[in-house]
Amino acid sequence: MQPLSIVILTYNSEKYLEEVLDSGRFADEILLLDSGSTDRTLTIAEKAGVRVEQSPWLGFGKMKQKAVSLARHDWVFVLDSDEVLTPPLIDEIRGTLQAPGFPGYFVPRLNYFFGKPIRHGGLYPDATLRLFDRRRGRFTEDAVHEKVLLEGEAGRLHHPMKHYAYDSVEEFVEKQNRYSTLGAKPNRLKALLNPSWTFLKMYVIKLGFLDGWEGYLIARLYSQYTFWKYIK
Repeated sequence: MQPLSIVILTYNSEKYLEEVLDSGRFADEILLLDSGSTDRTLTIAEKAGVRVEQSPWLGFGKMKQKAVSLARHDWVFVLDSDEVLTPPLIDEIRGTLQAPGFPGYFVPRLNYFFGKPIRHGGLYPDATLRLFDRRRGRFTEDAVHEKVLLEGEAGRLHHPMKHYAYDSVEEFVEKQNRYSTLGAKPNRLKALLNPSWTFLKMYVIKLGFLDGWEGYLIARLYSQYTFWKYIK
């Protein structure tokens, strides 16, 4: 099996970190690239016996690429500090690394909003390229909404990781307000029209209503985020 490094960016990430690190114990290395945490993040990392490096914040794209470059192994899995690898996914990763058929793999995410897994509204499978050979892939330098540029075609894994997206409306508003500033694209016409389209697409076209009250709330919140992004 190809040796694997799991890399994680952290900054005051104590909330889920023990569960996240525990899910990654099968890997040959877990590397945390920390940006000056002042909570229990570093204590949890030390207790888990994982490798920790420090860096000032450079933006998501540059930080993830730096973490990838610091890893000891060429095959890396880039995991967020609020994402947990599930046992079926771990088995699938192990099997894939026996003889990789692609230079990288998309991995589905099952997003949890307000304590509930969300399977509609365009939020599942929410696949992102997380497992790849760093010799054939690298992150863009975008401050937010970064992605991996891969040499060659990517494969797809089938089992999802668990993503604790938002526990409360307040947390959603705070984080999306920050992201909308980082990714601002001022356009008054789109600020007027796109929020309604976002709600219609998520709640009706992509069946968000099947997720009940949470589906309605999520569609409303994302439409508000769309407004912020184009009005800032």
